[in-house]
This record gives sequence, structure tokens and C-alpha cells, in this order.
Amino acid sequence: MKNLKNLERLQQLHQLIAREATGSPTQLARLMQISERKVYQLIEQLKDIEAPVSYSRVHKTYFYEDDFDLKVTVSVRVLRDNELTEIFGGSYFLSNGALKYNILL
Repeated sequence: MKNLKNLERLQQLHQLIAREATGSPTQLARLMQISERKVYQLIEQLKDIEAPVSYSRVHKTYFYEDDFDLKVTVSVRVLRDNELTEIFGGSYFLSNGALKYNILL
């Protein structure tokens, strides 16, 4: 669920940057209801995927130097027992209908 929340935040941040409506990092943190540190982490994540993000001290907003678009999509599907075995290669096993983790030392 943390990954999903992170993707939602990245999408929200992207939309604000695209509109050049972020404000300062402090204002952005308040707007997104996250810490200022998390704002910087999200900006770094965008830069990691080569988003041309910059900050304008004059306009006090983040902006994209070049065209950039971010589309976040999530697909969920239920896996059958045999698919789980193929994916996890025996490190997981099913017992009484519950998925358990088998730690091998």
C-alpha cells in the first residue's frame, strides 16, 4: 500500500508541477499534507525517471524545463496457486489457504 500511496503522490506532484502551481517546498508540503523531506524525495524520484524538474526562485514554483508527461496506471489481478508457485519459485508456499513465507537460511 505504501507503493500505491507513493504513486498517487507522484501523480499529484506531477500535476502541480505541470501547472506551475507548487509554491515553495514548504507550501507544497502543506498542500500535499506531507513533510518537506518527502517533497524532496518525490522530486528526486521524478528526476530519477528523467523528469526535467527545476525550481524558480522568482516565481516560487517547480516547473518542467521541457515537455514531460507522467501517467500512472495500476493493474491488479488475482493469482492462482500455480501462478504464485511460478512467480515465487518455492520461497513461498500455501498452507490451509493462507500464503506463508518460507525463510531459507
